[in-house]
Amino acid sequence: MKRNLFFLLLLFFMFGATAIQAQQVIAHRGFWKTDGSAQNSITSLMKADSIQVYGSEVDIWLSSDGVPVVNHDADVTLDGEKLIIQDTPFATLRKVRLANGEPLPTAEEYLDAFEKCKHIKLIVEFKSHRAKEREDLLAEKIINMVRERGLEERVEYIAFGINFVQQARKLAPNAPVYYLNGDLSPKVLDTMKLSGFDYHYNVVYKKPDWVKEAHALGQKVNVWTVNKPEDIQKIIDLKVDFITTDEPLRVKEMLQAQ
Repeated sequence: MKRNLFFLLLLFFMFGATAIQAQQVIAHRGFWKTDGSAQNSITSLMKADSIQVYGSEVDIWLSSDGVPVVNHDADVTLDGEKLIIQDTPFATLRKVRLANGEPLPTAEEYLDAFEKCKHIKLIVEFKSHRAKEREDLLAEKIINMVRERGLEERVEYIAFGINFVQQARKLAPNAPVYYLNGDLSPKVLDTMKLSGFDYHYNVVYKKPDWVKEAHALGQKVNVWTVNKPEDIQKIIDLKVDFITTDEPLRVKEMLQAQ
């Protein structure tokens, strides 16, 4: 009897640990809330790798002369002037400095740095552009860069725009591709052959059944950007697969404490 109880407890802890481990952390724009780092900097990427979370998210635009660059907002500020990235040549964008003093990185430089990472996946967000042709060009350039470096199994793609997720699915048929906008159900995403949804936590609060529906369809669920302890716990309790956060160490600690 004692032996049977021992094995039952062993199985419980094994499966419990597996369930906790299944929920993973993605550092939003890298691990930037730490000394010497900045959002979407190469340093933030390397620091995300150092804390061994699942992934590091990065935002990518196309300059006016066709160079993929890393930045979250649609614009940057140079010498007090606001510049729209997709309307500005790379030579000008290169003069922009991030909060930690690094130059605005190209996607090529970011991928070169990512090749040296040992623990994380790269979660590439394609930022929506005005013209479909520019989006198609950006998706093609990035996915070719990933393929040339042999990084296909380490890179995932996300986007708010339907065109981008369709292009990513077409150009990288085996890559995980997630939709961000929050307006499509898992059933619709299934017809699009996407890997799942990556929605703001407010969407998931309103439609918690979408998590179970997605899992029933074999999809994964990511939720962003979850920073406050009370929100982190609610999202953990919903059994999502990935939690994107500006506080990766906090989320990691809360998952380990479950």
